[in-house]
Amino acid sequence: MTTARAPRRHPTPRVPAPPARARAAADAPAAFTTPGASTTPAASATPAQLVPPGVLRDARRILFVTHLAIGDFTYLQGCLRAFAEAHPHIALHLWVDERRRTDDPARWEHLRRYALYDWLAACPWIAKVYDRTYNTATLRASVREAQAMAYPLVVSLAVVDCHRYARLAREISPAGFVFGLTRPAERALHAFSRMVAYRRLDASLPVYRDPAGRHISDIYAGWFQRCFGLAVAPARRWPRLDIPARWDDAARAHLAAWGLAHVARADLVFVNPWSKSPDRTWPLERVIELVRALPRRPGWQDAHFIVNVVPEELAQVRALLARHGDAALARVRLFCAETHFFELPAAMRLCGLVISVETAVMHLANAVRVPVIALMRANHPEWAPIDKAASTVVTVAGREDWVAGIAVDQVLAQLEPRPGA
Repeated sequence: MTTARAPRRHPTPRVPAPPARARAAADAPAAFTTPGASTTPAASATPAQLVPPGVLRDARRILFVTHLAIGDFTYLQGCLRAFAEAHPHIALHLWVDERRRTDDPARWEHLRRYALYDWLAACPWIAKVYDRTYNTATLRASVREAQAMAYPLVVSLAVVDCHRYARLAREISPAGFVFGLTRPAERALHAFSRMVAYRRLDASLPVYRDPAGRHISDIYAGWFQRCFGLAVAPARRWPRLDIPARWDDAARAHLAAWGLAHVARADLVFVNPWSKSPDRTWPLERVIELVRALPRRPGWQDAHFIVNVVPEELAQVRALLARHGDAALARVRLFCAETHFFELPAAMRLCGLVISVETAVMHLANAVRVPVIALMRANHPEWAPIDKAASTVVTVAGREDWVAGIAVDQVLAQLEPRPGA
């Protein structure tokens, strides 16, 4: 069920909100409702937008609150950009909530340098980013800073711990109009606390539970349609990257330093086996097996490999490759974007093929228009790469299986012999 309340600046009589479980019961939202109004839409009615037009007309700034990963932003950016263009009088501010928040100082530098912040800083249509939520002290300082902005409109797009983000959004904007996504409590014990949290929202939509064949970009666009009455055309939902020339130049310099400047683009294979989650990571032993096997296939005898490595694993990977030490591994170059986010897509754009696990890299491959073989779990089909013509998805057999279960032969089976073999 979709819910909406009148903005707090124009109070209206309020009736008790339905339980959280009922409010989040359906993925396909009902028509726009206000407290005390009927929830049964006319058969031909188009649901009204949940944020009242007057709120959008009068607002001079908006805060979007979300736990944002690079893959999330790859598809969410089209909707955010469309909003900024549709409402040029509203400054778009973004709260990036760090889910890895810790009070261990040893981890702060890594969190502070999150590559996503480089990308956000390069988006001129984002006026402000709250990017210091990585420990308790900086989180509270960020909340106070946001409260001082007196946001008239706060939109939470968090899809996990929705109740916590409903509270955060209302804490930031006690008097503004607050929209949020909702999710029912998994245990009856938590149902009341969820209901209390969601009652702080002026309008809400349930988080999708079944994508029903929709891509994540379509789901995002649906939120913006219902929330703001904003239609984001399908072509605008595709990932977009504007890589500054300096990073393209740096990538070519890397290639030359590696002794690969002479290698044809079609023979450069970018491999990304890493994910933050172990269930989405492809073991390095599989990568080594791939490096040994692919050049033996017709037309791939000149293949060279750029293997993306996260900084904290770089030393371990070098040691492992040194232990193997066979001639086939001389075709491997280890890559790590340690300076800036744009190092990564710039390096990918020089390659003829990307092989990646289910993480941001497989979506960035679509953004830089490089064919990709995506190694995915079976439980989130909505996150498949959007460009079906340039993407091949290899999925694990069982819904609970890990990506590590995908064999090298399954990947090789997707590669046809190339002309000239």
